[in-house]
Amino acid sequence: MADEDVRRDLLWRIESRRAAVQAFLRAHRPRTRRRATVAVVLSSLAAVFTVGPAVGGQTFAESVQKALALPSDSYVWRVLCLLATLVSIGAAVLTNLGKSNDDLARVSSAEAANTELEGLTTLLQFGQLGVQDAVKLYQQYSVKIPFVDDLTGPVGAGYAPPPRT
Repeated sequence: MADEDVRRDLLWRIESRRAAVQAFLRAHRPRTRRRATVAVVLSSLAAVFTVGPAVGGQTFAESVQKALALPSDSYVWRVLCLLATLVSIGAAVLTNLGKSNDDLARVSSAEAANTELEGLTTLLQFGQLGVQDAVKLYQQYSVKIPFVDDLTGPVGAGYAPPPRT
């Protein structure tokens, strides 16, 4: 295969890999952000539900009891404790789900690999890097993201694999 054919094939592979990385990022960034946001909100709610009794004590509980016309201030304590427990459990579950899947690290690795592959494309397109060196770099960048599956559909950017003869 001529050097230009190899270069064109490598450019197509790089763009294909980048398309897969970008699809991964489109799918995982929003979910990771949502999970983190909900965990922060739930943790904050746990603090809100406990700050009244912690700061106001018995006076706070009696004030809420009278305002809501409850028969006993123990209902205030019970409801606030139950709510704080539920939102704390929710925050803990979401946080641990994110950690067990290593979502943030995967998204960060995919973003870094996408940037590296983009730079590699530029170097190849402008002839600033030899094909053999580019192949080595492509392999180094690709092994950092084994969790990104290859796409099976067509890839944009105007590249097509060279015809095999």
